[in-house]
Amino acid sequence: MENNRRHFIKKAGALLAGGIALPYLSQGSELDELFKDKKPVGIQLFTVFEKMNKDPKGTLEQIAKIGYKEIESAFSMREGYYGYKPKEFKSLLEDMGLKWRAHHALGAPFKMPAGGKLPTGANGKPISIPPTLNLRDNYQQLVDNAAEGGLSYLVCASTPVGTTDEIKKSIEVFQKTGEASKKAGIGFAYHNHATEFDPVDGGKTPYELVLSQTDKDLVKMELDLAWATKAGKDPVALFKEHPGRFPLWHVKDIKKDLQTITEVGNGIVEFKRIFEAAKIAGMQSFFVEYDLAPSMESVATCYQNLIKMDV
Repeated sequence: MENNRRHFIKKAGALLAGGIALPYLSQGSELDELFKDKKPVGIQLFTVFEKMNKDPKGTLEQIAKIGYKEIESAFSMREGYYGYKPKEFKSLLEDMGLKWRAHHALGAPFKMPAGGKLPTGANGKPISIPPTLNLRDNYQQLVDNAAEGGLSYLVCASTPVGTTDEIKKSIEVFQKTGEASKKAGIGFAYHNHATEFDPVDGGKTPYELVLSQTDKDLVKMELDLAWATKAGKDPVALFKEHPGRFPLWHVKDIKKDLQTITEVGNGIVEFKRIFEAAKIAGMQSFFVEYDLAPSMESVATCYQNLIKMDV
């Protein structure tokens, strides 16, 4: 067993070293064979937000070339799913050897929080948020679209949780969406940022309330590892407190300043330790996310670093 493991790591390292001068990995079939017993590496497309807006097909081809296998989509400046209907987008991905696993939707109409700022794009200007479907007003349509696309999960990307009343309303939306998702044969999950771990109105945190006041079979969690780390939370402890509740992860990294998102493996998130608890979490899929990554080289670095970690 140990000899096999050493051979596995040595072989993977040789493949990676052989492609280090290339912008993307070129030994996909060999790596696929080496890692056949591991979860496929997925990517959240917000990582390449602007590139997906400009050239969805070309960007996805680059993602597939790097080695990513699963896709989690998000909002875009184009109608529908990057300009495609659900079945069209599914077909486009499958033609490239990619699997569409999940989609991010807003929990309520987008509203900039007080003092908040939109991230800037490549032009240095804040990105704009186009009118888009949200779970509060359009949950059934979003569920139907997800089912039509053959997704495993519909995910709430963010929702108002600044007050007890907002949390209560969001929980109601989650329950309805979870019920509709179950009827459609898909799952529903909630994705966190750091703010969900801040106490509200002098009481519990939004994250605690969502976990305790929703049906664990209807509302799952997509844990963002970087935001949890920023908030001072131990992902493994969360998994042990709520086993099986975390089928989806965002594999994101953050620097020591707890402000700067960076390539996976170049920050402080303890990925090896966290992945060792994957079974306790109930993890089914994970998605690399590097918010508005500066280049495809950074996207490739995230993938390569994960492979080197042998998670």
